[in-house]
Amino acid sequence: MQDRIPILHMSNILLVTIQVDMHDRLALQLQDDLTTKISDTGASGVLIDISSLEMVDSFIGRVLGNISSMARVLDAKTVVVGMQPAVAITLVELGLSLEGVLTALNVEKGMKLLAKGR
Repeated sequence: MQDRIPILHMSNILLVTIQVDMHDRLALQLQDDLTTKISDTGASGVLIDISSLEMVDSFIGRVLGNISSMARVLDAKTVVVGMQPAVAITLVELGLSLEGVLTALNVEKGMKLLAKGR
């Protein structure tokens, strides 16, 4: 079982591609790792690719929202990309609006969104 999700540092952006099924402990570890990495690198943007996730429960949805809020406090913008329709439907049905979380269809559009904020 994987205990950490790799975080790539490109220019002033942190890139996270989630390629495994998320469980609660892994989500919390990602939250801790990302906030530490933002602080250490001074990154101004975080791009999280969730295109491999087929399911997102309410806990994972809240963690994504928390990551965005924490990044904002650390002066970084977060964009979640690659959300599958079933995931979007589930999040809306759960009543999670992901307030403050920017979304884009794919990595390219997400990078453009982050570039606008510089």
